[in-house]
Amino acid sequence: MHRRALLAATLAAAATPALAQAPAADPENTLFLDLKEGRVVIQLLPDIAPKHVARAKTLARAGFYDNTPFHRVIEGFMAQGGDPTGTGTGGSKHGNVPAEFSRNRKFLRGTVGAARSQSPDSADSQFFIMFAPGPFLDGQYTIWGQVISGMEFVDR
Repeated sequence: MHRRALLAATLAAAATPALAQAPAADPENTLFLDLKEGRVVIQLLPDIAPKHVARAKTLARAGFYDNTPFHRVIEGFMAQGGDPTGTGTGGSKHGNVPAEFSRNRKFLRGTVGAARSQSPDSADSQFFIMFAPGPFLDGQYTIWGQVISGMEFVDR
């Protein structure tokens, strides 16, 4: 099934007072993902993937993710977005980010990972959010965030 949801990403550090009421352990490393269904709060993980987190912050602050769809949704697995063309083939003007695989962090429900091609060092703007655990991805894809609120909106 192909589902689409428009999204806009904003960093909590740049949020208005009304946005600041969402739960956030560290505002500088919290990303708000506003879907048509509701707000998703993602805790960024700079200690695990500093280059990927820096890229996500750069793109969110520039409004890159505004009105981009989840272009690939696989029931029971994940929802993928972050492509401005909506086709799964686009990216940012910033180029690729080298892999930052973590052996200590697992792909669980709500994990945010960097989408990439066959090459481990090909991630750019695209990301995916896990609906369920995906142990076959552990150590193979970069984890750069974790949904801490609003996973029900990703599910929709």
